[in-house]
Amino acid sequence: MLSVHSCGCCRVFAARAIQFQTTPSLFFSTPNYKSRAGTARRVAASSGFAGDSGSDLRQETIADTRTNYAGVRLEETVDNGIRSGKLRLDSWISSRISGISRARVQSSIRAGLVQVNGRVVDKVSFNVKAGDEISCTISELQTLRAVPENIPLDIVYEDEHVLVINKPAHMVVHPAPGNTSGTLVNGILHHCNLPNVEYSKEEALSNTEDSDDEFNSFYTNVSSCEGLSSRPAVASIRPGIVHRLDKGTSGLLVVAKDEHSHMKLSEQFKLRTIKRVYVSLTAGLPTPVAGRVEVPVGRDPNNRLRMTAVAGSLNPRKSRHAASRYKVIEILARGGCALVEWKLETGRTHQIRAHAKYLGVPLLGDEVYGATRSMVLSLLRPRTPSGLHSKIVQMVSRIDRPCLHALTLGFKHPHTGQEVHFSCEPPADFDEILNQLRKISNEGAFFTKHSIS
Repeated sequence: MLSVHSCGCCRVFAARAIQFQTTPSLFFSTPNYKSRAGTARRVAASSGFAGDSGSDLRQETIADTRTNYAGVRLEETVDNGIRSGKLRLDSWISSRISGISRARVQSSIRAGLVQVNGRVVDKVSFNVKAGDEISCTISELQTLRAVPENIPLDIVYEDEHVLVINKPAHMVVHPAPGNTSGTLVNGILHHCNLPNVEYSKEEALSNTEDSDDEFNSFYTNVSSCEGLSSRPAVASIRPGIVHRLDKGTSGLLVVAKDEHSHMKLSEQFKLRTIKRVYVSLTAGLPTPVAGRVEVPVGRDPNNRLRMTAVAGSLNPRKSRHAASRYKVIEILARGGCALVEWKLETGRTHQIRAHAKYLGVPLLGDEVYGATRSMVLSLLRPRTPSGLHSKIVQMVSRIDRPCLHALTLGFKHPHTGQEVHFSCEPPADFDEILNQLRKISNEGAFFTKHSIS
C-alpha cells in the first residue's frame, strides 16, 4: 500500500479531535432518505423592511430545506437600508430565500415569474432600490435526463445531507455527449433520491475542481438537449454535484443531498475554505522540491482538449487566476520520477495537470500534457540497469491514465457546522506503479517518507 500517510484508507476525521474509523456498515448503509416537497408556511415580513407596518407583505418560505423550492413565493418590499442602484434583483431574491441557488433564482426571473412594482422583469441584473415591491415565484426545475443505474459506489461516508464517494479512475462524473451512461451521477441516482440543482453556463464552467473536457462540452450543447433554447443562459441541472474530478482522476468527491447543503458547500468552494490534497506521480523531479505555482490557466488555443498555464498571459480574459502548492514526498527512480503532494488554492480545469507541465514535470500517464511513453522512457532508462529496461517498458505501457488521486477532502458540514475530514489511499494501479518505481533504484528514497497533512 502507499506509505505516504498514516491515517489509513478511508478514515473520517471530525472536529474537536474526534476521530472515527469508518466501517462497511457505515459506508454502504442507505438511509431511508428521499427528497420530498416541503411544507410552505407564511410568515410576516420582518420589521426591518419599509412599509411593513399595516401592510400585507409576506414571505413564504420552506420549513423543510430538503424541498426543491418549486412554487415558493416571495412578496416583499426592498429594505430602505440598501445602497441605491447597486443591488441586483437576483442577489436580493437569493438573500431572501434561504438555501436556494442563485442560478435557480435567475431561471425564475428569465421565465417571467418576477415582478417589480407590478411589472414583469426578466433581466437578472436589474437593479432594485429601496421601496421597490418585489413579487417572485420560484420556477419548477427542468426534467433531468440522467437515468438511475445500478453501479457499485465506494461510499466513504453518508448521512441525511451529504455523500462522500471515492471515485474510481476512468469514471466520468456526469452524463455528457459520448458518456450518457455509466457515470457517477447515474450510480448516485440509483443509490438515493437527489434534488436537481440548476446552473447558469457561467456558474457551471467556473465551478470548482479539476473537471472533464467532456463534462464541459456538455454545457455548450445542453440547451438543445434539454429544450432550453429559449433560455440560453441556463446550462445544466446536476443532481447533487458540488465539484468534479477529471475522468482519469481517482479519489474523494462530496455530493449534496439537498439544495441547502449544495448551496452551503458551493459557498465553501468559492471562499476556498475546502481542504483538498492530491497526490501524483510526476515524470521528472520538480525544482525546487517544494513551492507555490501562481500562474493563470486557460484554454490552449492550439488544442481544445488541453489547458495551458502561461505566466504573463497575453490573453488575460481567456485565462483565470490559479494557484497550487506542491511538495515532493518521495524521490523515485533516482530522480526520474517523484511522488508529489498538491494543495489547491483555486480549482481550475486541469489545474494540477497544467501546473505540473509548467514546472516541466507532467504527470505520469498524462500524454495530453506531454508525458508520452517515449518521454518517460527517456527519463527512466538512463537511471535503470539495462537488465530492467524490459520491465520499465512494460510498466510504462500499462499506465492508462494520469497518475493523480484526490487523497484528502475536508469541509464544514453544511447542517451541523462541524469540520469533517476524509482521507482515502490511492487505488491499486497507482500503488503498483509507485512500488515498481521504488524498486528501480536500490538507493531508496532521498526523502524521509512521512504523513501527508
